This record gives sequence, structure tokens and C-alpha cells, in this order.
Amino acid sequence: MTTAGLSQGDDGRRSATVNGWLLAGLLILAGLWLGPLPAMSRTAFSAHMLLHLGVVALVAPLLAVGLVHSGLTLGGNRRGWMMLAFALEMVVVWGWHAPAMHEAAARHVGVFVVQQLSFLLVGLSVWLAGMAARERRDLLAVMFGFALTLMHMTMLGVLLMMAPKLIYPAELCLGAFGFEQLEDQRFGGVLMAAWGGLAYLAGGIVLGGRLLRQLDSDAAADQPVKP
Repeated sequence: MTTAGLSQGDDGRRSATVNGWLLAGLLILAGLWLGPLPAMSRTAFSAHMLLHLGVVALVAPLLAVGLVHSGLTLGGNRRGWMMLAFALEMVVVWGWHAPAMHEAAARHVGVFVVQQLSFLLVGLSVWLAGMAARERRDLLAVMFGFALTLMHMTMLGVLLMMAPKLIYPAELCLGAFGFEQLEDQRFGGVLMAAWGGLAYLAGGIVLGGRLLRQLDSDAAADQPVKP
């Protein structure tokens, strides 16, 4: 087999892998947005949380991996954009879970659409920052951002779990999956703390492994060549 044939084969496998990541992300996103969860999320907080986390902690990383493997890179002030992405993600997540904002999204389709698009945008921005990071300082910055995201999502989840009464209007927490109203809100908090926390913990571990491999490579390159 010629060198050109080998190159074409590698390109084909790489393209298939990229398309696989992107296709999986898009199919899951379609299932989330076109399935029963949007309607359920208007009356069940746990369904809202499944929808939210499915977008930011499942669809977003799949799309980010596919885009980065396709050759997407971050230019300009990379660390500045990274920190902006993590800051916006925290504002969006906490903002949409404020009682007034959550109620507005549950009652008005237009607000709900904006909410879901903002979840996808900030989630994709955060995971793109992570998956595209290659330099040592970029990796450290993104690992710090992932740690902050893990902490603030876990904190929000714990607040929802520990709340002694409903934070949101009772008609928005009618319950799903057999839960009563307060249990429904608390289960949403469990999902936020567990699924959200584990997703960003896993992302941090992947980046930590990438950083360790880079440090090992740099150390090996610094070793003097024996005569």
C-alpha cells in the first residue's frame, strides 16, 4: 500500500471518528429537545434538571470533542476567553435557577427557548475551552475553571436538596417519576450535585492526565543525550 493510500485511510478514520462524536451529540440533543422532557419540565423540576444537565454535561462535551478533533482551535487571548466562558456559565446556571427566571421559562415558550439555547452555548463554550487546551498554562487555567464549575454546581445542588420547603411555585414542582412536590425539587438537586459534579470532575481528570503526559514529555526532552 502506498503512503498516499495510508494517509487517505487515516484521514477517513479520523473523519469517521469526528462525525461519530458530532452525530452522537446532535442525536442526543434532538432527543432531549424534541422528546417529552420539555413539556415535563414545565411542571416537574426533576425533568427540568434532566434536560438542563443533558444539554450541558452530555451533549456539549460530545460536540466539543467532535469540533476539536475536526481541527477547531482557540485563537487570540485563549486564557481570557476560557475564564470568560466559565464565568458566563456560572451566571447562566445560577441565573436561570433563580425562582423568577425559572418560572418565566416554565410559563413562556420564548423564554424557555432562550434558556435552552443559553445552556447549550455556555456548556459548549466551557467544554471547547477544555478539549482545545494543549499548552501547560491553558490546561492549568481550564482545570481551575472545571474545579470552580464543579463546586458551584454542587453547591446549587446541595441548596436544592437541603431546602426545607419549595423554592419554586408549587405548580412548577408537581412531581414526576413518582415524586411528591418537595421530593421532586430535592431530586433535581441530587441530579445537579451528582451528575453535574461528576461530569466536570471527569473533565478535570482527563485534562490532568493530558497535563501529566505533557510534563513527562517535556522532562524526557530535557534529558541529556548519552554519547
